[in-house]
Amino acid sequence: MKKKNIFILLAIILILGIVIFFLFFYDNTAKNLKIGNNSTSQEKIEYILNISSYQATVQVEVESNKDQNQYVIKQEYKKPDNLSQEVLEPSNIAGVKMIKNGNQLKIENTKLNLSSIFENYEPIVDNNLDLSSFIKDYQADAKSSWKEEGNQIVMNTKTEQEEKTLWLDKTDGKPKKLEIKRTNKNTKIYILYNEVNLNSLK
Repeated sequence: MKKKNIFILLAIILILGIVIFFLFFYDNTAKNLKIGNNSTSQEKIEYILNISSYQATVQVEVESNKDQNQYVIKQEYKKPDNLSQEVLEPSNIAGVKMIKNGNQLKIENTKLNLSSIFENYEPIVDNNLDLSSFIKDYQADAKSSWKEEGNQIVMNTKTEQEEKTLWLDKTDGKPKKLEIKRTNKNTKIYILYNEVNLNSLK
């Protein structure tokens, strides 16, 4: 009888140990895979800095001394350095697709004169309008910083030619707006994230 009780006790302890292990493992895995409302601002920033891929539809506004232009662009990024951007609006350049794979840049659209695209739409062709470019600059800048501002998290970084500011929603950690100031060309670029899906390593 005593042996039976000891066996039952050991079985219960083993089962409890397994349950505790899986609860602990699940909890840590959940933290690594997604960001929730209870995550801290620092956790949301770490999540953004470790994205492995994302898809977004963005509204881009380019302001310069000469003029002001607006675009709607679909972006898709996948690590390590694969990026595609397709222009949805305006209609006269809709369908232009810029594909970057490492150091190679390919522009697709057989209906348009590509030289005119480079001349008139340089800000959207240079492929620095994506979230991954901001992340690389932020991680490379020793003076990059962030702060909480109302219901948003504001991340800031600088390069020799640009100053970039990214606003994150403090609730879900998703990008809301990216502002790029190009000091050498006196140009400002505003990017609004209408739709965005993120996949992160954290």
